[in-house]
Amino acid sequence: MYPLGEQALSPVKQARPVRVIAVNSGKGGVGKTSVAVNIALAMIQLGRRTMLFDADLGLANVDVMLGLRPRYNLSQVINGERTLDEVIVQSIGGLQVIPASSGMQHMAHLNTAQHAGLVRAFSELDQKIDALIVDTAAGIHESVTLFSRAAQEIIVVVCNEPASITDAYALIKVLSRDFGQYRFHVLANMTQSVQEGKELYGKLVKTTDRFLDVALDYIGVVPFDEYVKKAIQRQKAVVDAYPRSRAAVAFKNLAQKADNWPVPTTAAGHLEFFVERLIEPSFGNGG
Repeated sequence: MYPLGEQALSPVKQARPVRVIAVNSGKGGVGKTSVAVNIALAMIQLGRRTMLFDADLGLANVDVMLGLRPRYNLSQVINGERTLDEVIVQSIGGLQVIPASSGMQHMAHLNTAQHAGLVRAFSELDQKIDALIVDTAAGIHESVTLFSRAAQEIIVVVCNEPASITDAYALIKVLSRDFGQYRFHVLANMTQSVQEGKELYGKLVKTTDRFLDVALDYIGVVPFDEYVKKAIQRQKAVVDAYPRSRAAVAFKNLAQKADNWPVPTTAAGHLEFFVERLIEPSFGNGG
């Protein structure tokens, strides 16, 4: 094995495109990881073979939220000690989880080649999956921008805090101005009402319409729900622990909406997860 960024990747057999969704937030504390975990499990419930990638490389907590005890983690993939296939952990319902590592400072400061190597490594996975949910770090770190660009869809999670809106705007600004991202899905989390969610979206879109050339798609709200907290305390996702709760129903609706987004069949021209599966084979019918 070789450390990521140094190995030569071999060709893979042609497979169906994978829907890749990055879940972002401008700041921490808005429930981003809970959103990623619950959407992933809700997609499992829709019958989609789903993988969840904990891309908050230095402060990982997806495994904790799901009560998992990984034997290996991404730091060993970065160092060339393990393959990406070897670190995958099976969770409830068949959800496949790629755990990061918590409390390892060097993981939060990978270089560009290491980040790119990690994205490319996904094309080497043997697992057949329909969707990859990427739980990025909060903020505008290099890993956030690279993993977001490597996805096909970007969900920006906001809540009713002034800093949440201003930091979400900063994230969208960086991704659009510096990296050419145009379309973003906005999700209002932990709201007291549907109207509150619409108002949060309105504040954000008012600013982006004035200063940025982007398209924001409002995909709805996840209501504040004590059952989310109870589920977290049990190290479970609310869609699993309390499937009839208001938050669980909202997550299921979001997953259904995301499942209807079109899956691209061609590469976009920059580094992407599973890019080989978006490129038509150029040699015969056998791929």
